[in-house]
Amino acid sequence: MSITQEKKAELIKQYGRAEGDTGSPEVQCAILTTRILNLTEHLKTHKKDFHSRRGLLIMVGQRRRLLDYLKSRSEERYAETIKSLGLRR
Repeated sequence: MSITQEKKAELIKQYGRAEGDTGSPEVQCAILTTRILNLTEHLKTHKKDFHSRRGLLIMVGQRRRLLDYLKSRSEERYAETIKSLGLRR
């Protein structure tokens, strides 16, 4: 359900604003999106796993807050992040 170190490093390299940038909202949203997609696939096969479903909802809320923060700071970075991650809104 979690992501590998290689996948995480790839996301950091792709969405980071500088070398080794792990704290920017873009990187955090990309990592959360990957984790959300993995957990969604898990929940398709394990329908009664309510503990993981709660974790999924927490991650979705965290991503929403990060995107709201990014939108308040920079509209163009927000639009670029939404488009590259393939999110609605």
